[in-house]
Amino acid sequence: MKKYFITGGAGFIGSHLVDRLLKEGNQVVVYDNLVSGKKENIEHHFGQKGFQFINADLLDMNALKTAMASSQIVWHLGANTDIPTGNKVTDLDLNNCTVASRNVLEAMRENKIDKMLFSSSACVYGDAPPVALSETYGPLLPINLYGAGKLACEGLISSYCHLFGIQAWIFRFANVVGDRMGHGVIYDFIHKLKKNPKELEIFGDGKQEKPFFLVEDCIDGMLCGFQKSTSQFDIYNLGIESYTVVDRIAEIVIDEMGLKNVKFKYTGGKRGWPGDVPIVHFNVAKIKKLGWQAKHSSNEAVRIAAKRLVEENK
Repeated sequence: MKKYFITGGAGFIGSHLVDRLLKEGNQVVVYDNLVSGKKENIEHHFGQKGFQFINADLLDMNALKTAMASSQIVWHLGANTDIPTGNKVTDLDLNNCTVASRNVLEAMRENKIDKMLFSSSACVYGDAPPVALSETYGPLLPINLYGAGKLACEGLISSYCHLFGIQAWIFRFANVVGDRMGHGVIYDFIHKLKKNPKELEIFGDGKQEKPFFLVEDCIDGMLCGFQKSTSQFDIYNLGIESYTVVDRIAEIVIDEMGLKNVKFKYTGGKRGWPGDVPIVHFNVAKIKKLGWQAKHSSNEAVRIAAKRLVEENK
């Protein structure tokens, strides 16, 4: 049995991780300010032995150090997750990703905790050519502030590993989907169609290509890396080689909602919004060598997530 400290543990991915770790008999401390996370995602664990929830901010250094004190492993998922808003509020990712991550690392150092798992993003690759991106691709030149914040975090984590003996596993996520999502293209399409079932606004030209994989597969992948990689510092792409075109996502969502004759209205341009990378393809050979791969194709993951979210948002 281990004691995990999970930042952002009331969020979409974090709450699924909490379910998994508690089911396996571990102790879990969730630290979340509930800005994007939701208490209802984890409240079924309230009162459960081995579970603790702390409603606090990663920018509150004293609260963070105190809350983390008796944990063994830090799973750092807490960050701004709204990329377009982060491009408008230009210190959002700086504070809630970069500064927050420095605080997590410093609290680990002061509490003598030496293991961290960190959720990074495909956004660190920037506007890369349409090739299957591997962890060695470079230079890394993000085109949105979320990606810049995540890349800065990777640098800080690497430095703390080499200076202070911390061991870290960094996972660059593709598009993670599933129930409990509070944003993203599938979620947005569902809510747009609930307001107007005859017409769907699609940002850009609908031709964007992204890899999508289920949240359960994401957690399996992180656990695989954590359990099988012994490097002091390592980075893994976590996702899938297949991808889904945005127009196809729209078709799947419409099908799962039981709608007919929906007109597509495009905003135009290759990018869905400023800072959007229209084509992302992933090379996941490195994590597959450890024995993990996603159980479903990208299209299958989109359909499963759409089905769950349609039911969830009735």
